[in-house]
Amino acid sequence: MLILYFSGTGNTKYLANLFSHRMNIKCFSIESDINFKDEIKAHKTITFCYPIYCSRVPLIMREFVHKYKKELVGKKIIILVTQMFFSGDGARVFTDMFKSSEIDVIYAEHFNMPLNMGNTFFLDPWKPTKKSIYKATKNVKRKLNYVCKNIRKGVKVKRGFSLGSILLGFIQGKVWQKDTKSISASRLELKMKKGVKIHKECTQCNLCVKICPMKNLKSENGKVYGLDNCTACFRCVNKCPQKAITVFVHRKPKWQYKGV
Repeated sequence: MLILYFSGTGNTKYLANLFSHRMNIKCFSIESDINFKDEIKAHKTITFCYPIYCSRVPLIMREFVHKYKKELVGKKIIILVTQMFFSGDGARVFTDMFKSSEIDVIYAEHFNMPLNMGNTFFLDPWKPTKKSIYKATKNVKRKLNYVCKNIRKGVKVKRGFSLGSILLGFIQGKVWQKDTKSISASRLELKMKKGVKIHKECTQCNLCVKICPMKNLKSENGKVYGLDNCTACFRCVNKCPQKAITVFVHRKPKWQYKGV
């Protein structure tokens, strides 16, 4: 078994590494500089871990799957996803990138993790605290123990595949992404791609340029600017020492999420 994950600010990385340790299997970020074709070919079961964005798979993960789709066809798939509250069919939408006969989903589960968006005023009541982060990680560990036992026993659970989950995911995700079979972006996602703003507090430390998973930020002539290819992971927003960068909602962050 192999784990491939994308994590914007640390939540999904925590889950992927924990699952890797519990199952004693290889774990790679899709940002890693490795031969993914060979790794995928060498394993019968591939576990995908990613955060849910408005009940949809992040653009960066869709692009990755599209790139290695040929190697993924015929594999057994486990889907473990992180969410803030609930995402409906956040795990199931991964399968929309394939024909029904191309992959065999043997397990799918959702895990609630702390909020990482500190510049969105209507989410301020859910600002993470030490207590809430501890509680979230404790719940993840307990739930993952159950998941690992089921997988070892061959028990199938497919969270997000019920009609109610699909309906909820459709309601939440309709405006975000029109067609999950494609890597092309919807109108809202296009706005997010172009939605990076660098504020006057920027000191050109270039940390955001170095850590951006999409290589979307560039520093030139003493100025940092976006290249209109943001995946809205909020990594830069949470890491900027000056809180000088925002995505989509251009309100200076009141707080920054440092991960679990």
